[in-house]
Amino acid sequence: MSATDATRHVRVSIDTGGTFTDIVAIDESDGRMYTTKTPSTPGDPSQALLEGIRKIAERSGFQTTDISTVIHGTTTATNAVLQRDFARLGLIVTEGFQHVLEIARQSVPDGYGNSYFWVKPERPVTLERVVGVRGRMLFDGSELHPLSEEDVHLAAEELQRRGIDCVAVCLLHSYANSQHEQRVGALLQELMPNAFISLSSVVLPEYREYERAMTTIIDVMVKPFTRDYLADAAERINAEIGEVPFLIMQSNGGVVSAREIGERPITTLLSGPAAGVLAAIYIGRNAGYRNLLTLDAGGTSTDVCLIENLHPSLTTETKIDQYPVKTPMLEMVAVGTGGGSIAWIGPQRSLKVGPLSAGADPGPICYGRGGTEPTITDVNLVLGRIPAALLGGEVPLDADAAREGVARIAAELGLGVEEAAAGILEIAAWNQSNGIRQVSVQKGRDPADYCLVSFGGSGGLLAGQVAEALGIPTVLVPPNPGNVSAFGLQVSDIRRDYVRTLVRGEHEIDVNEVEDAWTALEQMGHEDLGREGVEPSKMRVTRTADVRYEGEASECSVRVAEGVTGRAALDVVFDEFHGEHERIFGFAYRGEQPIEIVNLRVQAIGEVYHPEVRALEMAEAGDGNAQGTRKVWFGSGWIETAIYHREKLAHDTAITGPAIVQEFGSTTVVFPTWNARVDPAGNLIMERSA
Repeated sequence: MSATDATRHVRVSIDTGGTFTDIVAIDESDGRMYTTKTPSTPGDPSQALLEGIRKIAERSGFQTTDISTVIHGTTTATNAVLQRDFARLGLIVTEGFQHVLEIARQSVPDGYGNSYFWVKPERPVTLERVVGVRGRMLFDGSELHPLSEEDVHLAAEELQRRGIDCVAVCLLHSYANSQHEQRVGALLQELMPNAFISLSSVVLPEYREYERAMTTIIDVMVKPFTRDYLADAAERINAEIGEVPFLIMQSNGGVVSAREIGERPITTLLSGPAAGVLAAIYIGRNAGYRNLLTLDAGGTSTDVCLIENLHPSLTTETKIDQYPVKTPMLEMVAVGTGGGSIAWIGPQRSLKVGPLSAGADPGPICYGRGGTEPTITDVNLVLGRIPAALLGGEVPLDADAAREGVARIAAELGLGVEEAAAGILEIAAWNQSNGIRQVSVQKGRDPADYCLVSFGGSGGLLAGQVAEALGIPTVLVPPNPGNVSAFGLQVSDIRRDYVRTLVRGEHEIDVNEVEDAWTALEQMGHEDLGREGVEPSKMRVTRTADVRYEGEASECSVRVAEGVTGRAALDVVFDEFHGEHERIFGFAYRGEQPIEIVNLRVQAIGEVYHPEVRALEMAEAGDGNAQGTRKVWFGSGWIETAIYHREKLAHDTAITGPAIVQEFGSTTVVFPTWNARVDPAGNLIMERSA
C-alpha cells in the first residue's frame, strides 16, 4: 500500500430503501465518487448496511478502515409505525384528560365529505391504558396544584400490570413549564427501569394537546426499534472499520449523531426521502434550474416535493399512517407506487396498482424468489423497457414468468398482455402525477413552471409519462439516479429544531420577552451543536415565528433574516405575515384584522465538511450512436428502439425518442414524443419535441 493510499479518507453514505440499499462513497482527497447497490434485508437492515460498506470498498479499491464518516438514511422509524405494534404502549396524562385521544379533533379529513363516511383511525393507546395523575400547570407556566407522586407510583404499577414497556407522558401545559413532566419521567425511570419513556416537553414543547400527545406516543413507539437498530448498526460498523462518526438523516433535512437520535427517534420518520430533496437542490443548482419538482421513485413508494428558488418547504403538520405528527419535516407527499408495487383487480373488475408492494423479499415475479403477483418491474420487463438483468447482470430476470403473471391480470380484464401491461403503467404514472398535484396544483402552483427532477431506481421509467400528464416541459435525470438519496446524505449539515409556544397579540407583545425566548432557544442550539463537535465558526441559527390572524386555527411560518433582532425582528414578522398568508391561502387582511404570534422557532445549523465532488468523467467521443436496439412497446405497438449505455454517453450527446438509456442501477425511458441531451455534469435533460 502506498503512502497516499494509507492516508485516504472516504465518506460513505447509505440509504436503506424497501427493495435496495444504496451506497455512495466520496474520497475526500480528490472528490472521486463511487456508487453501488445491494438488496435490502428487511429482517435485519444492518446486515445490508454492512454488506453495502464491504461491497463499495471492494469495488472502489479502498479498505473499509479508510472510511472516515458513515452517514445513514433509515426507514426503521417509519416501518415501526406502519407495523402498528400498539400493545406495549401506555400514556400518562393530567387527571381528567384521559380522553384526549378519543376526542381528538372535530374536523373530518378532506375527501370524506362529512363524519358519516369517516371512521376515526384505531387509537394507538386505548382508554384502559391511559392513566391520569393529579397535578396541574396553567397556560402561563404557574403551578395550580402540585404533582401527586403517589399517583405516579400507582400509574407505574398499573402500566406494569398490563405488560406495558413504552410510556408517553403528556401533562397539561407542560410546554410552558416542564417541571411536573420531568419529575414524572425521573420517577418512571426508577419504577420502570426497563421501560422506554418519552416526555412531550422534550419531544414537542408546544401547545395543542392532541397533536402533542400523538407525537409523543409515536416517538416512544419507535424508540425500541430505532435504538436497537442503531445500536446494532453502530456496533457492527465499529467492529468493521473502527470508531468513526455515525450520522443519521432527519426529516428536517439535516443530520445528527446516532446517539442523539436515540432520544428523539421521531425526527427520522422521513429520513431517506429528505436526503433525496437535498440532493435534488444540489443537482438543480449546478444544472441551472431553481424551481424544481422531485420524483423520487424507489421499489416501494414515490416521494414528491416542491422546491422554489432552491428552498424546499418545511412543515410541522403531517401524518404518518393516519396519525398526526408535529415535528419539523420537509414538506413531501408519499404515493404507494414504486417498482415493486403490485397490480391487482379491485371491486367491479377495476385495475389497481399499489400500495401493496412485493418489496425486497420475495420481490417481483421476475426475480425468481417466490413472488407470485405482477409488479411494475414485471410489467416493464414484459414491455421491453428494462434489460434482462439488473445491477450490471447481478440480478437476472425471468421474462417468461413475468409475462405469465401479467397474463393472468390481462385474462381477467379481457385484454391482451401488452395492453394490460401498458394500462398498469398508465395507472402508476397517474398515481405519481396525483402526488405532484398535491404539492403543486393544490397550493396554487402550475407544474409546467418547474423542472421535474427524477431519481430513484424506478424514477426514469415513468418520468416522461408523468411530465406529459402534467404539462411539465423539462425532466432532469441525474447520473446514478438510484443513488441520489444516498448522495444527498453527503451534502447535509447538522440541524436541530427548537420551539416555544408564546401566544401574544401584536398590540400586547413584550419585545424583551420575545427576544429572551428566541435567545434561549438559540443558546440551546449552540450547546447541542457543540456537543456534536461543531466549531462555533461553523454554527448559524435561523429564527422563525408561527403567526396567524386572531381567531384563526392555523398559522403561517415567517422567517427572520439572520442578524435581525428585537423590535426589528417583530416588525419583519408582522409585515411579511400578510404576504405569506395571501401566498398560502389566497387572501390577507392587512390593516383589518389583528395578528398574534403563536410559536417561536429556531433552527440551529452546524456546517460539516462537504467534499468537492469531481465532475463526471464523460466518454471522450460521443457520436450519438446507440449500442444496440430491441423491441419496446409504446402506445399500441412494438417499436425497434435504440438502446444507450449511459456511461458511454459524451456530454452534448443528443438522443431522439423513442430510446432507452441503461445504467448500473436504473433505466430511463425517452418516450417517442421526447428528445434528450446530456449536459456537462452528465445529467440527462429530457424535453418534449416540438
